[in-house]
Amino acid sequence: MQTKLKAVVIGVGAMGRNHARVYAEIQDVTLVAVSDTDQERADSIATQYNVSAYSDYKKMISEEKPDVVTIAVPTPLHLEVATYVMEQGCHVLLEKPIAQSIEDGQKLIEAAEKSGVIMTVGHIERFNPAVQQLKERLQKNELGVLHYIEARRQGPYPSRMSDIGVIIDLAVHDLDILSFVTGKKIDRLYAETKQCVSEDSDDILSGVAHLEGGIVGSLNINWVTPTKIRELYVTGEAGTFHVNYITQDLTFFENEKGDPSTSWEAMGNLRGVSEGNMIRYKVRKEEPLKAEVNAFLGAVREGGEPPVKGSCALEALRLAGMLVESGQNCSVIKIT
Repeated sequence: MQTKLKAVVIGVGAMGRNHARVYAEIQDVTLVAVSDTDQERADSIATQYNVSAYSDYKKMISEEKPDVVTIAVPTPLHLEVATYVMEQGCHVLLEKPIAQSIEDGQKLIEAAEKSGVIMTVGHIERFNPAVQQLKERLQKNELGVLHYIEARRQGPYPSRMSDIGVIIDLAVHDLDILSFVTGKKIDRLYAETKQCVSEDSDDILSGVAHLEGGIVGSLNINWVTPTKIRELYVTGEAGTFHVNYITQDLTFFENEKGDPSTSWEAMGNLRGVSEGNMIRYKVRKEEPLKAEVNAFLGAVREGGEPPVKGSCALEALRLAGMLVESGQNCSVIKIT
């Protein structure tokens, strides 16, 4: 019989508390403890799952000796906390972004290699079932040549305290997804940004990302829309795929084959693109976080590759930093 892995969570705020819940729900892992600098918060989550609570994560690692650790602390603390945990021989699921800077991110990748542990980064959108199916359909060339991909990630300003701007916090998801679903690298970026709510960082991004092969990417991301929108559109020769991240729906809008059939002469003269069938595909719903954690645990058990490599997370952070720079300087950035 396989021994259950022991798991702990460092930082049980908005995201970390969900990691604790998921570990408690998965059968082949045992949540043994949580830690948070806010002792009252740690106690509350620990009581909910009948585990130990700590305010000092180093003491928790020393006493509980976990196999796997989720780290969901503020981004500036990623380097310090994750390096220590990996040096103790623990496998790490580190919430995105990987680090506060490219230099810190590279140090974390090197620390994981030196310690011989798996470090994966929480780019959770990769594990949305609708995104997974979209990627499979694109790999089968169901859209033909790809023309355009648009990401919309909008909503109210987060109630949690944000230590980074909307580009680093949210756009990093979509920069990763653009390459993940198309298999193409981003080679040019441009951004228009604005501060409306935050005094310290961007909270509106309207960006363009040009991908290999001539695919045009559009990023419309903000913290000032009073309703939550999480959508992705991919348009190619055969039509458009639409992903709704929230409902996990994947819909295909067909570009009708052949000439449009219409009695209206003016419309009959149009060529190239016309409205065809709309198909909503069956998607087996699953919580993306649970899928992400299961993939992480599987890699730990089997000694496989991290579900999201540090190098991929580092590239997403690098591109996000370039968008910030472009927005500040009103410049197009070519990526080499």
